[in-house]
Amino acid sequence: MLLGLAAAVQQLGGALATGDSFIANADAAPSTLLQGARFVLDSVVYEELLFRGCLLYRAVRWLGPRRAVWLDAAAFGIYHWFSADVLGQPVAMAYVLVMTGAIGLMLARAFTTTGSIAAPPGMHLGWNAVTQLLFSAGPLGAMLLVPASGVASIDPDGAWHVLLSVVWPLSVAAAVVQGCRWHEKRRAAAFVDALPDRD
Repeated sequence: MLLGLAAAVQQLGGALATGDSFIANADAAPSTLLQGARFVLDSVVYEELLFRGCLLYRAVRWLGPRRAVWLDAAAFGIYHWFSADVLGQPVAMAYVLVMTGAIGLMLARAFTTTGSIAAPPGMHLGWNAVTQLLFSAGPLGAMLLVPASGVASIDPDGAWHVLLSVVWPLSVAAAVVQGCRWHEKRRAAAFVDALPDRD
C-alpha cells in the first residue's frame, strides 16, 4: 500500500508538472484489464520468487544478510537491463542499474528485516499495479486511467523529470531501508530489555 501511494504521488506529480490530467479510459475492456492484472501479478511473482525467494534466501545463508542484500540488489538491477531492453546503451544501463538496484535493495531489506516473503511482493505489486494498471505507465499501454492529452504516458521534462523519476523513487527506497534499520534496532533493544538481570 505504501509503495502504491508513492507511485500515485509520482504519477499525479507528473500530471501536475505538465499541466495534463488523467481521465477514465473509455476503451478499457474488462478482458484487457484482466490480462493486464495477470501480467502485473505474474511478473511480480516471477521476480520475487527468483530474487527474494531463491537468490536472496540462499545468499543470506552463504554470505550473511548484509552482503546478500547487495548481491540481490545488483542482480535485480542487471536483470532489468534485459527486461528494459537497454543492453549496449551505457547511460541507460547505468540508470536502470541504479534505479532498479535501489528498489531491489529496498525489497531485499524488507525480506531480511521481516523474515517474510510477503513484504517484498506486496510492495512490488503496489508500485507496479498503480503505475501500470491504474495510470497506464509501463509496458501494458492504456489501462484504467489515461492522460487527457492523448499521449501514451505523462513524462515531464527537466527538473520535474529528475525529481519524479529519480529523486522520488530513490527517496522512497531510502525511507523504506531506513525504516527497516529502525525496526531492527527496536527489535534488538526489546530483546536486550527482556533479558533477565544477572544480579
